[in-house]
Amino acid sequence: MGRGNGGEKTEKASAKKRKDVREKGEVHKSADMCSAISLFIMFGALKIGYQGFFQSIQKFTSGYYSVSLANEARVITRDTASILYKNILFEVLPIVLPIMLIAMLGGSLAHLVQTGPLFTTNKLKPSFSRINPIEGFRRIFSASTLMELLKSILKIVIMGWLIYKDFADFVNVFPSLIYTNVAKAFIKVLSTCFTMGLRIAMALVIYSAADALYQWWKFEKEIMMTKQEVREETRMMEGDPQVKAKIKQQQRKMSTMRMMSSIPGADVIITNPTHLAVALRYKEDQDNAPVVVAKGKDFLAERIKKIASEHKISIVENKPVARALYESCRVGDEIPPELYQAIADILIYVYNIKGKLKGSGQ
Repeated sequence: MGRGNGGEKTEKASAKKRKDVREKGEVHKSADMCSAISLFIMFGALKIGYQGFFQSIQKFTSGYYSVSLANEARVITRDTASILYKNILFEVLPIVLPIMLIAMLGGSLAHLVQTGPLFTTNKLKPSFSRINPIEGFRRIFSASTLMELLKSILKIVIMGWLIYKDFADFVNVFPSLIYTNVAKAFIKVLSTCFTMGLRIAMALVIYSAADALYQWWKFEKEIMMTKQEVREETRMMEGDPQVKAKIKQQQRKMSTMRMMSSIPGADVIITNPTHLAVALRYKEDQDNAPVVVAKGKDFLAERIKKIASEHKISIVENKPVARALYESCRVGDEIPPELYQAIADILIYVYNIKGKLKGSGQ
């Protein structure tokens, strides 16, 4: 029971756990997917444009396998060999480089689709476990290594079967090529090779798609969490209950201090008379309706009344209005419309007492 609650990984990984493992560079991906797509794109491009590829190769070979080149080879030196190598390199690169770049771009795109944008240096950090012989033996004889071995065998079987099938289909065609033009025979062989490569690449793409699903399942299983890990993560994110209580206490204290500092600007204090006290402010040029600037109960109500007395703010006893204001309004809220008339009467009474009502001084 104890192991089931804390030892076994039975819970799905949280968003924080996924973020942490991603920052470490641990993501699910199929390496076979990248190589298979690169292979498919390369052979697809060759299959589509093999005529132009053949013409470029033919032009190159006709120039470098001529009689003049054979004569030059008899007196070849280190300097002439270096020049010849550079010339061959600069003529071959424009032929093969576009195909290689397309294949690399396809593989990079396949990698990006699987992992998303990711840059981390954690994988570059030295780790003793990578050079530890004991850990190395464990990795060699682990279930994961056995699974990779079975996958490699399956991949070889698929490729071998496809190669055998293609050779069996074309074995009767190749002998007849000795009676055809060399260029046409070469194009036929080239086209057959590209077709074979394209079929193998397509099979590997299908195989790697299945491998990508397996890698996703394996990754999800590896990052699962125990119930204890979930509880610890929740506690860490939410914080210690005692610390949270102290923070809330400090927040309430600061809020009370701000509320008390706004009492001197109030126009009237409405009381219950002893249990509740609500301070109201009304400025015609600023407020649409009277605003609750402070409210309190019991001890806090006494403090509000004490500050009001020190600043000579009128205190009016009205139990129903005080109770209604306390229950329906928060500090900073305007009073509800249903209390407009009652509060207006109280303010008029207060203004009359203070002589603020127009004409009161006459």
